[in-house]
Amino acid sequence: MSERTDEGVPETGRGYRKGPLLLRGTQIPTSTTDQRLLAPGEGTEWVHSDPWRVMRIQAEFVEGFGALAEVGPAVSVFGSARTAPDHPDYALGELVGKLLVASGYSVITGGGPGIMEAANKGAAEAGGTSVGLGIELPFEQGMNEHVNRGVSFRYFFARKTMFVKYAQGFVVLPGGFGTFDELFEALTLVQTHKVTEFPVVLVGSDYWGGLLDWLRTVVAARGMIKESDLDLLYVTDSAEDAVSHVIRRGRQLAAERRA
Repeated sequence: MSERTDEGVPETGRGYRKGPLLLRGTQIPTSTTDQRLLAPGEGTEWVHSDPWRVMRIQAEFVEGFGALAEVGPAVSVFGSARTAPDHPDYALGELVGKLLVASGYSVITGGGPGIMEAANKGAAEAGGTSVGLGIELPFEQGMNEHVNRGVSFRYFFARKTMFVKYAQGFVVLPGGFGTFDELFEALTLVQTHKVTEFPVVLVGSDYWGGLLDWLRTVVAARGMIKESDLDLLYVTDSAEDAVSHVIRRGRQLAAERRA
């Protein structure tokens, strides 16, 4: 997803996407579709307006399914929108995208800058399908230039469904709240058996190590999760190893399901 500058001023130049609309400057709304959907109802007006939102939500799912149904085997790559092109994490994301395409996968990201752009760039330059799932945010944003199949969403929950439905695995590079959200939602879905298990790889042991230590020594130790739940995560510092694990673990899980 896109970001604000250090001064909190919205980025400019890419444009604000609201469904099929492209808005800039004074045309940008002050609230998002998600904000309006989740705002507490005042009086009884919501009874008449909210049911119509269901049609728009339904349309987002239909459009998303239609756009992604034929992408073939794919892997979702997550990471910070704030990562600069000269940062080592950017180069790592670019290599992940390249290696995934070389292994026969399409690459799915949030379509924004930073790690998302890097993975899309690696995928596109390798001649693969580079998917971007954009989201309406309360500031200007747009698809990075390396996306060759993009879908813009108003609702986070519709977008998040597409990340999971069309991916055979997740590769997660260093990121912030949005990255954590996607990571822990995936783990929750697998842990609760709402979806079949798929590989989840964390790239960057120096970044993720503290989190994993906390999960092991505090969360699991207190009985909030099982020690075996941590086996859902694979940590590496290598793009090559990350992609190899996705392939290897994916095959193991497929064989287990067949058995």
